Amino acid sequence: MFPLQRGRRLRINESIRSIVRETSLSPADFMFPMFVMEGKNSKVEIPSMPGIFRRTLDLTVEEVKELYALGIRAVNIYVKVSDDLKDNTGKEAWNDNGLMQRAIRAIKAACPEMIVMPDVALDPYSIYGHDGIIEKGDVANDATNDALVKMAVSHAQAGADFVAPSDMMDGRVLRLRQGLDAAGFHNVGIMSYSAKYASAFYGPFRDALDSAPKDADVEVPKDKKTYQMDYANRIEAVKEALWDVEEGADMVMVKPGIAYLDIVREVKNAVDVPVTVFHVSGEYAMIKAASERGWLDHDKIMMEQLMCIKRAGASLISTYFAKEAAILLNQK
Repeated sequence: MFPLQRGRRLRINESIRSIVRETSLSPADFMFPMFVMEGKNSKVEIPSMPGIFRRTLDLTVEEVKELYALGIRAVNIYVKVSDDLKDNTGKEAWNDNGLMQRAIRAIKAACPEMIVMPDVALDPYSIYGHDGIIEKGDVANDATNDALVKMAVSHAQAGADFVAPSDMMDGRVLRLRQGLDAAGFHNVGIMSYSAKYASAFYGPFRDALDSAPKDADVEVPKDKKTYQMDYANRIEAVKEALWDVEEGADMVMVKPGIAYLDIVREVKNAVDVPVTVFHVSGEYAMIKAASERGWLDHDKIMMEQLMCIKRAGASLISTYFAKEAAILLNQK
């Protein structure tokens, strides 16, 4: 009589496995992070992220059309800002004719149904590489929030569907919601980076935008640990996500991804809004490097990691693998 229950009965072949599979992936589960630079008809590969490019605006628009044709429905936009436009106020971030604003308008004009979520943080615009305004040797929380509101409203005016604050300032979601509503943008959503950890996995991203903290002639924090979360903490992530929902966040994000799936599940269980997960640049680079050396099967490990992120509770996965994964899924 032993055993009455045999789990292997449901694993005998792929047809059986497919009908009892608990989690599935589709291209609509992905958001593609995109890097935009000035110029025309040019793209530059990021050395630490094989296959990922900074593109000029014309090529960005063409790439967005390809992504939409594959079934991807959201892009997360970052811009490479010229050094001569950087200062400690971040004022270029709300320039109506800035690169980000032009990118949003161009994407929405070419592909109106693509959801555009521009990054809201000052580090690409800062001479110090920090996510906010430096005052008295630290990032000034409330002054930074004032700047972020101007930035978010300018994104909404350009046509953004959501704004995506990645700065980790306290109280910024409420300030953004108030600012957007006051400007008449009641339907522009907020996808908040609620549990963004001070992680070493971000290295290649900072190469892409030259946004790492800089040495300076004034006192500045040497890293981002005074505002990004300590990776030893779990309960704090839930608290941060709940605060952001109370302040008006429509979606919350956990960042990084694979190394933080326990946090994804904790946040998913705690909030009643969709949870986004950022499968970050370092996680991407590790797979690329290992597969180039023949140590891992690229496509298999890529799909396994994306499935695991979805299984942990992600409603949307921001991933540099979005296009490659969508192509594979569409072939099945």
